[in-house]
Amino acid sequence: MTLNLESMIKAAAKKTKADLVIKNGRIIDVFNLEIIEEDIAIKNGMIIGIGNYDGEEVVDAEGAFICPGLIDGHVHMESSMIHPHYFTRTILTHGVTTIITDPHEIANVSGTSGIQFMLDATEECPIDVFFMLPSCVPATSFEHNGANIEAHDLAPFYNHERVIGLAEVMDFPAVRDSDEAMVAKLAQAIQHDKKIDGHGAGLAPEDLNIYASAHIKTDHECVTAQEAKERLKRGMYVMMREGTVAKDVRSLIHLVNERNARRFLFCTDDKHLDDLVNEGSIDHNIRIAIQERLDPLLAIQIATLNAAECFSLKDRGAVAPGYLADLLFIEDLEKFTIKDVYKNGKRIKEQDHLHSPIAVPDLLKDSVNMKPIHKKDLKISVETDQPCNIIEIIHNSLVTKRIKETVTTYNGEFVPNIEEDQLKLAVIERHKCRGHIGLGIVKGFQIKNGAIASTVAHDSHNIVTVGTSDENLLIAVQAIEQMKGGLVVVCEEKIVASLPLEISGLMSNMPTENTLSSLKDLHDALQLIGSQNNFNPFVALSFLSLPVIPELKLTDTGLFDVTKFEHIIIQAK
Repeated sequence: MTLNLESMIKAAAKKTKADLVIKNGRIIDVFNLEIIEEDIAIKNGMIIGIGNYDGEEVVDAEGAFICPGLIDGHVHMESSMIHPHYFTRTILTHGVTTIITDPHEIANVSGTSGIQFMLDATEECPIDVFFMLPSCVPATSFEHNGANIEAHDLAPFYNHERVIGLAEVMDFPAVRDSDEAMVAKLAQAIQHDKKIDGHGAGLAPEDLNIYASAHIKTDHECVTAQEAKERLKRGMYVMMREGTVAKDVRSLIHLVNERNARRFLFCTDDKHLDDLVNEGSIDHNIRIAIQERLDPLLAIQIATLNAAECFSLKDRGAVAPGYLADLLFIEDLEKFTIKDVYKNGKRIKEQDHLHSPIAVPDLLKDSVNMKPIHKKDLKISVETDQPCNIIEIIHNSLVTKRIKETVTTYNGEFVPNIEEDQLKLAVIERHKCRGHIGLGIVKGFQIKNGAIASTVAHDSHNIVTVGTSDENLLIAVQAIEQMKGGLVVVCEEKIVASLPLEISGLMSNMPTENTLSSLKDLHDALQLIGSQNNFNPFVALSFLSLPVIPELKLTDTGLFDVTKFEHIIIQAK
């Protein structure tokens, strides 16, 4: 957007007419936390006046509340499983006009080519997309992904105008131990005067001192009010997350008051397409906050001005002169129902911005490269009557439990037990034909006859699968390989539903409606294999290979104890 300063000054001074004047609206003043009833004058996509103005075009807000466009402080677009072109259109209808995204997922599969694709794909989208560069690719040294990204790989991207920082630093031991590669990335971001995001899952208060000293100023991994307060004490911003699995707003919002609210912002982190469509994005966070009795004006301030100031986005986050005319018309403030969305002073219509998706490089469409897998590769040798280390999932949480139970065996091998809900879990390397297969036992999926598999497996995005028999697991994995990435449900050794994800095994290039339809088919198929409706098995599965969130996870090289940060054997000692 071109800034014509002289024309804006003349319009602000009422020497010329504004392009657009909005009358009869109730403006949410995020600075004073008040509601004011004055005109909003807009010129060249910017607000140039609050008061009494004439415009070339006049819009009657008809008493609607008017607030700034919403800002998502931390989101992985890849988790929606749709092309960024479709993702940005989807969240714009929910009032999100700016996002700060981390292309960490696609970078783990496709390296710098993946980062460049995401930058290119968001060049002409209907919202503003700013980037934090992936800091931990791979997330840890205990797994195998598709690429390694060092400081010298990131260096050219800092010249891009929409790159504003270094994304979630999740390898805390590397920071604590002053790992040379990690220090290089941190120093590089600081030298460029960029922001640095944190990822402090399970960190003790003393550990937070290390993070804060390394210029890490945000964290989206707080799950308790006490954790959030420890971060506030150290001058950090707390991102209150409401995604598909991690739902933390209700746990944290009661800590917020008018004395500390300016250090909070909202984010979604990882949210699936069906939840984005049905619940919303940051607008959903606001509604939850209001339901938990937070002042609606304070909730809006958190979702707008706070996020803008956290990331030094000085031209947005408020309805005031000198700010972008990113505006929402809200009919019911308590329910936060959005009537209209304006971006850069233009009313957004459903048919707007229907640009053709950007072409996908062949490299990103050929991301499943694995060695052949056979039944013998899935064998878990265990001794009879000896307890095993088992991953127990917690529904609707990223955190898992490490439990010890005896298991069913036959000829010295683990046999899944449906009655005890003990199923076989496998993570299969799919990037460079390394042939690694991590095996484990998991409890909590409640599958009765079949398997599910996915190439969405944070953060290295290998193939992850869980099922009731080796036969079902093999069929699921082979289907994934043939699709070159995606999701699949197998029931009684037959494929009953699938969704191809041809972009790095993470995103579909189909329109939103088509992808939603395939997701519905997958969810319906889950009922056939006995899954319950109280959680999303695919989402739970996708985080079981993430070795930076407690307690027990599975990588392509085996069972991983996150609390000890080391691999362990299945048979408990």
